[in-house]
Formats: sequence, structure tokens, C-alpha cells
Amino acid sequence: MRVRSTVVAASALVLCLAATGCGPDDGGDGGSDKGSGKKAAASQTPDPGSGATTGAGSPSPTPPSSGRTLTEAELAEVALTTGELPGYEIAPLEGADERGTEESRDEDCRPLTAIINGSPEPAPAATVFRTAMDTTEEGEDDQTVVTEILTSHPAGGAEELLRSVRDAVRDCAGGFRTTSADGPSTYTGVKTLPAPRAGQESFAYQVTGSLSGEKVPLVFHLVRTGSTVVTFYAANFLTALTPEVPAALVTAQAAKLP
Repeated sequence: MRVRSTVVAASALVLCLAATGCGPDDGGDGGSDKGSGKKAAASQTPDPGSGATTGAGSPSPTPPSSGRTLTEAELAEVALTTGELPGYEIAPLEGADERGTEESRDEDCRPLTAIINGSPEPAPAATVFRTAMDTTEEGEDDQTVVTEILTSHPAGGAEELLRSVRDAVRDCAGGFRTTSADGPSTYTGVKTLPAPRAGQESFAYQVTGSLSGEKVPLVFHLVRTGSTVVTFYAANFLTALTPEVPAALVTAQAAKLP
């Protein structure tokens, strides 16, 4: 299945909700502040120390890491570039300085909202944005477009980011609501997804948003090596099918992390 998404770089904003307002749609059809289904979500959550071993892609050994907190220039150097992964064009994300302003009504769901805004927490020491487009699908409505957010963190910050997101996916499985200057937003469900083994930790999940009353599945995949985290993001604006972040993209980017 191909990833069905819009070219986020064509917008002046970072992610789906900030760029197109696919969150603000307070129709009241689900999305309690903290919903049911926590046990099911918890049973699917990979062991935080295992590197998330299920899903597409071949297992690879955990790479060594320097553990250094990279500068913005160093993050740019380890970001994938065009030519390093056949079939993909990699470019800086336009308008990356503008972030979303969603605020979760439930503190337990705040980590998910922070990533939707393009501002993972704890606050990183440096951030670099990229987009990856499948050139073999150029011109197609369902061209694969993935946003990458590379962040470096002070000691312990990268581990805390992964831990807080895992906890939020478990605690907010039934959905959550947010507010912003544009109005309220309702997210009707959160669930863990299979993730290819990559880096020292790898974790994937889906959040279901809404745009004009239609469900918009948002997929996030986080990979950590040392003090560096890469967050991959894809959305499906055409159908309600879950988009995929290609395993080859995840593993290629993870292999460059120091």
C-alpha cells in the first residue's frame, strides 16, 4: 500500500494539523480526554529497551553511539540527502520555523500534541527538518511524502522523549482533545503500530485526526540512537487507510545517526 499524503513542504507550516487545520473539527464523535482500551494498547507496546522489533524490515544489530548532543550543523550532516537512498528526493522542509499551537486538554496526552505541533518534548537542543519524497511516484495523487524531524537532546532527554510518547499512546488510546487559537480539535483514537528495528529504540503509532468531518490517519515513527531522535511523519488526506512510513527510509536514516 502506498502512502497517501499531501506535500507538507508546500505549506508554510510543519505538520498536518498546523498546516491545514485537520485537527480543529470538534464534532463530538468520540475523542474523550482519556478513553478506553488502555490494556489493549499496553499489550502492543514494545519493550522500551528492545528497539521495537515487530513489523516490516529486517532486524539489524543495535549500533554503537557516541551519545553526544549534536549541534544543528551536525544534525544537518547526519540527515539523509538525495542520492543516499535510491528512489527518494530529500529536501529541507519549507516554513519549518512555524510550529503548531495545539494544547492538550489532558496532561497525559501532551507528548502526542507536542509532536503534532512539530515541537517534541523535552525541548531539544537542536532541530532539523527534512522531507522525503518517493520519486518513482512523482505526479501521482498518492505520492509518498514523509516529514522527518531530527532532534538532539541533553543527557537523558532523548530517552525521556521516547518514554513519554509510549506512555501517552497507552494512556490516550481512546482519543484526546486539544485547543488552539483556531478552535478545539478532536482526535478519535491512538494506537501502537508495528515498527522495523532501527537505532537503539524504535516506536511507531497512529493518531486519527479529522478534516471537515473526515477521518485523517496520522502516523509517527520515532527512532533513537544516543542523544538523537528522528521523528518520521506521514498522513493520509485521501482515504481513511493507515499510511506507511517506508522501512527502507527509517533504517537508512537510523544508520547515519552517531
